[in-house]
Amino acid sequence: MTLDHATLLDGLDSVISIPLIPYADGKIDYDGHAKNIDYLMNNNTLSDNRPRVISIAGTSLIHHVNYDDQVKIVDIAGQGMGNDGILIAALMPNPIGEASNLIEKMSKLNRPPDAYLIMPLGGTYSPAGLYSTLNQFGNHHASEHNARFLYYYRRPRDRDMILKLIQDTDSIVGVKIGTGEHDVKPFIDALDDSKIVIWGIGDRSTNAAEQGAKGHTSGINIFVAKASDQINNYQRSGDYDKARQVEADIAPLEELRFMDERKYNYSAVMEAIIASGVDDVIAGSGGPFNPRVPDDVKAEIQKIVANIQKYH
Repeated sequence: MTLDHATLLDGLDSVISIPLIPYADGKIDYDGHAKNIDYLMNNNTLSDNRPRVISIAGTSLIHHVNYDDQVKIVDIAGQGMGNDGILIAALMPNPIGEASNLIEKMSKLNRPPDAYLIMPLGGTYSPAGLYSTLNQFGNHHASEHNARFLYYYRRPRDRDMILKLIQDTDSIVGVKIGTGEHDVKPFIDALDDSKIVIWGIGDRSTNAAEQGAKGHTSGINIFVAKASDQINNYQRSGDYDKARQVEADIAPLEELRFMDERKYNYSAVMEAIIASGVDDVIAGSGGPFNPRVPDDVKAEIQKIVANIQKYH
């Protein structure tokens, strides 16, 4: 299935769920991952029968997953979604050759991704180098693999060059804002309707939506799908007050996830699933560099879960 440009953009004006990849005994629990995809697909309360959007990205811990395992994880997600959802695979763009190899492998899957999220570039680089390399990269893979991209914006120094990159590269269909609300309007003003600006810092997204952002990423949708879906439904209908009411319910969990530079971004979600006792989502026992939270945080999460489990 290849979505046309307009259908893809409208589909991305949604909750983009970034499910955690569960681990057991230090290894990826692939069966648990498949079960988590099933939960997301079977608990879609988006308005107007819209498709579920799933992205295997940073909160999934892909920075700690080798390329072959990333392909397997995306393959499992695609098999579970079929043509009933929109699948995004994240790419670390350096080394750029490895990113190209990853696209080539994923493009050959029976159910390849609908788009790729270009993660923040690491190492030493200039904004001009970022532009020229990713412009060529995007054009090449659009031609060879029919690939389309979103850019994950995290570094203010690069803003002007990233705007130019998105404007000039047809295969880059939009941007995920990962800096703050102050950057939403400049991207909205600079980009035309052929591109999308997505809020990329969790479900507290209504302020960004009021400025023109469309859709938002969610790391908690894997546990409280109804909450994230409702927030997006209300935003699309323009009922921002109701969206904020739901945001208020999930805000304590989001605050834990994003405290101290997101140190519990993964583990707070894992702990919430464990505390809830649900059996249709697999939390795992802790991933690389992301163990379970301390006891005092566990106790806080247990209280939070009691108030938001209704959204599961």
